[in-house]
Amino acid sequence: MRILIVNVNTTRSITDAIGKQAAGAASPGTEIVPLTPSFGAESVEGNYESYLAAVAVMETVRAHPGPYDAVIQAGYGEHGREGLQELLDVPVVDITEAAASTARFLGRSYSVVTTLDRTVPLIEERLEVAGLSARCASVRATGLPVLALEQDERAAADAIAEQAVRAVADDRAEVICLGCGGMAGLAGQVAERTGVPVVDGVSAAVTIAESLVRLGLSTSKVRTYAPPRPKHIANWPPRTA
Repeated sequence: MRILIVNVNTTRSITDAIGKQAAGAASPGTEIVPLTPSFGAESVEGNYESYLAAVAVMETVRAHPGPYDAVIQAGYGEHGREGLQELLDVPVVDITEAAASTARFLGRSYSVVTTLDRTVPLIEERLEVAGLSARCASVRATGLPVLALEQDERAAADAIAEQAVRAVADDRAEVICLGCGGMAGLAGQVAERTGVPVVDGVSAAVTIAESLVRLGLSTSKVRTYAPPRPKHIANWPPRTA
């Protein structure tokens, strides 16, 4: 089995961390192929960057020669999953939905701990679109930019754990979801400090993607995610000098 996992930003060190986490969660015989978009922002922390990332991720996957059995979009709260599902015949899994759906097997309510406060509405909206918001106790921000997560892992883990502890104590969360692909590898440290299950979206997405492939299931093409109609798209892809 071969699974593409696509970082939503252009920072290759984050792609490497995501790929490492994914490979660690994969079953024997599953090959993980990490991809970095050729254009876009170095980190995705707002609507403009998220929509840009959606296009970048779709074009990155479209350009990949294959073959592959599933695709994972490794951005928390980002746009684009629906477009990938229209384009592809293989299963598409988004780490936001993978983490939240997994959390629902582990407790009555879950909280997401993410990076900057400005990303909280994006995550809340993605959970609502996916039908996963009813059991979300809260989405909490650490105040850390995405790129700060890899600059000081100890400080990042402390900031995430602080908000996770508050989510359990104040919001009555029973499970914590790590709300950024760049948080890959920190679940164990946060679990130790909170005493509750901590779900890493990258690991959860790999497991779900593998299961869908083994079950022989993929996206329904009857209506919502039918392939794009053939038509001329003006000036795309953009010409470069």
